[in-house]
Amino acid sequence: MGDTVIDATAGNGHDTVFLAQLVGRQGRVWAFDVQSSALASTQEKLQQQDLSAQVSLIQSGHECMEKYCQHGVKAIMFNLGYLPGADKQYTTQAATSLQAIKSGLSLLAKNGLMSIVLYPGHAQGKIEAQTIENWVSSLPQQEFAVLQYRFINRVNDPPYALLLHKRV
Repeated sequence: MGDTVIDATAGNGHDTVFLAQLVGRQGRVWAFDVQSSALASTQEKLQQQDLSAQVSLIQSGHECMEKYCQHGVKAIMFNLGYLPGADKQYTTQAATSLQAIKSGLSLLAKNGLMSIVLYPGHAQGKIEAQTIENWVSSLPQQEFAVLQYRFINRVNDPPYALLLHKRV
């Protein structure tokens, strides 16, 4: 309660609503998306649950989060890939997602958490997942703990998650 958090990919609003419930009225959620339809869907879900007051919706790429957010963020969520139910040609990109992750780690408070859900089941998603996984695996273990959570009995490159804990 009362924390500042970021939904780096607002999408259809499910993660934004979840975060808004967690931070409560004293907290702040910064939610980013480049697609106006995503932000409209998110806004509708927030209004239905009377959670709009603690959320700032930003129509911008997640790589711009440092322009809006200050240090001391407790959690950042990334759900990469494409907007479910929308045009699949519009996907997050490896370069801008990696830039956003780097920015996000600098914004995170000590003991802050970052979750990244990756979708390697399509061509751009495979590039993005490999790029991000390669980079986070090189983070110094004294400063960050990086956990990979994935299915091992699924076919066709199922989604998987990375969880980063900022230790210092």
